[in-house]
Amino acid sequence: MKADILKILRSRDGFISGEAISEQLDISRVSVWKHIQKLQEAGYTIESSPRGHRLVDSPDTPYPWEFPEQEFLIHYFPEIESTMNTARDLARNGCAPFTVVTADRQKTGRGRMKRVWVSETGGLYLTIVLRPQVPLAYGMRYMFAVSLVLCRTIRDVTGVDARVKWPNDILVHGQKLCGMLSEMEAEADMVSYLNVGIGLNVNNNPTTVEPNACSLLLLTGKFWNRKDLLTRFLNELKDYLSHMDIGQVVSEWKQLSSTPGKPVRIVMQNQTVEGIARDIDETGALILEIADGTLKTVLFGDCFEQNESATHLP
Repeated sequence: MKADILKILRSRDGFISGEAISEQLDISRVSVWKHIQKLQEAGYTIESSPRGHRLVDSPDTPYPWEFPEQEFLIHYFPEIESTMNTARDLARNGCAPFTVVTADRQKTGRGRMKRVWVSETGGLYLTIVLRPQVPLAYGMRYMFAVSLVLCRTIRDVTGVDARVKWPNDILVHGQKLCGMLSEMEAEADMVSYLNVGIGLNVNNNPTTVEPNACSLLLLTGKFWNRKDLLTRFLNELKDYLSHMDIGQVVSEWKQLSSTPGKPVRIVMQNQTVEGIARDIDETGALILEIADGTLKTVLFGDCFEQNESATHLP
């Protein structure tokens, strides 16, 4: 009902009476007024007068009712322990693909290697549940697909020179704009679900805890609508995955990558290696040239380009 009322209000430049709204929706005027009050409490600026109601401004909050025909897929929380934890429970309980858990703040947001992701108000924090019908060995390519589509979306919407960094960060001029984390479970060597956690700095200032980070606000000097960004990204991702050539994903990803040719440090669970990032193979593994000139294949780890900080952000 909130979505229906907003649709009516957005279709009018001026006021529309509660009676007209009630007739269109076949509900009482009292019910209309209660929904208007709920929307006002949710942050919508709705002017009410004897002439009726007028929508003045909307928050950029990704409320489920802001996603027509997809409301059942969006799980929004003002604050949550971790979107990844909630999405894991939903995935194990059989939720639909493209289910999204999003929050304004996370109490225990995390990145790779159990690092803390500081989830300040103004960022876009979410986990999306994917269910690709592919063997486990192909799961990593879907992670590359998500980071590729998100990077393209950021570039198209904001105009900033966003670049992907192995394995799944997004940088702008060497500063971290977005971190990503994946979690996957399989049955009989087939992917059961792939959950992708995303922390995108939008209207927040992450430099208070990480000087080498950035946000869309800091980069452009303007506020960006988080709901619109999420809508565009989800639509682009669904379209891309529906037509994806799984053999070309990594090749497409490399066209926007900042990693090849850079001196890097790779932090893994039990060791750290340094060298020159020479390539990313078709599986998504990093080909690293170490000091003695030999090539080492790195399947997983945190990648830090020269002079990049390894603290706070994933």
